[in-house]
Amino acid sequence: MAYKIITHPTFEPVSLAEAKAHCRVDGNDDDALITALIRAARESAEHETGRALCTQTRELVLDAFPEAFILRGAPVQSIVSIKYLDLDGIEQTLDPVDYILDNDSEPGFAVVGYGKGWPATQATINAVRLRYVCGYAAAVDVPESIKSWMLLAIGTLYAQRETMVDPKSQSLPDRFWHRLLDPHIIYEAV
Repeated sequence: MAYKIITHPTFEPVSLAEAKAHCRVDGNDDDALITALIRAARESAEHETGRALCTQTRELVLDAFPEAFILRGAPVQSIVSIKYLDLDGIEQTLDPVDYILDNDSEPGFAVVGYGKGWPATQATINAVRLRYVCGYAAAVDVPESIKSWMLLAIGTLYAQRETMVDPKSQSLPDRFWHRLLDPHIIYEAV
């Protein structure tokens, strides 16, 4: 099983202007650094919460059809396609009427349609590929507590960018900082 990002986000939940204002930076000398910190903070928040914070296309690759596909990266917007290798090794694309997207659940699920069954696949690795779009549609849709967490992370990383050489550097209190993400964490049943 593998999850891959096919199309990376084209926007960030926190803008460069917001991050610079939070870090109290006026000039443009550190724009590239702050832009990289924004992406790092988003990726960290995505990892911690199990969410996709910006629209992106992902692909789930499996060896066979499962009972239900678990689609990480809530909120799930849509399924692009479900492709599989048939018994002859020829790639086929399922008709959208053959499956159902449950994007109300977090994580999202894709299940076989009512009265339908998953087709047989060739017994090989990576025989099934489900491509889907996930993430919040716009930066304004991302919860404010996640944006606040990102700004704290960006500010800390910016202020302590030389932490390894300065043993006197301080970090934010974890109990408060990380609790901003708690309401947004998605727990998967194992």
